[in-house]
Amino acid sequence: MTAAIVGPDGAPRCPWALSTDDYVAYHDEEWGRPVHGDDALFERLCLEAFQSGLSWITILRRRPGFRTAFAGFRIEKVAAFTDEDRERLLADPGIIRNRAKIDATLANARVLADWAAGDLDELIWSHAPDPAGRPVPKTLADVPAVTPQSTALSKELKKRGLKFVGPTTAYALMQACGLVNDHLETCVARNKG
Repeated sequence: MTAAIVGPDGAPRCPWALSTDDYVAYHDEEWGRPVHGDDALFERLCLEAFQSGLSWITILRRRPGFRTAFAGFRIEKVAAFTDEDRERLLADPGIIRNRAKIDATLANARVLADWAAGDLDELIWSHAPDPAGRPVPKTLADVPAVTPQSTALSKELKKRGLKFVGPTTAYALMQACGLVNDHLETCVARNKG
């Protein structure tokens, strides 16, 4: 039932944000802020998939390596990756070298390359719940891991050919990209952005 915790600077934050300086910066400046644009959302979708089964700090600290390895997550560029690129990725110590996740990223880019500009952004944001219908979380126990909207988003993405987009990954994407605001009620970042 952990509520917001006051950090060293005297500001209350979501408890998960206080374990490292990297988390504090991510929590305060990025997490829960609206993200738009197909490439930006593709990056977040890929990173959430790579995070599956790992701690987010592992991904966050390797994000620069991911961005370099995956051509800045520009969909058109990643869609054009070859078998040689795949082998390069599997040998790259700057990223998570999980074959299934790398293959899913490449396959997803190829699917998305055939979509019209703005389609990914529109699809993802069409699943944002009405904020008025969501209670403000007071403790971590009030924050779900899956919602009906994340389940629906996951199903729609899978139906359109995307991989590694289960309901939990979809909800983490929704949290990270500002579709939902899961900053706790007294968190300093609750009403920013």
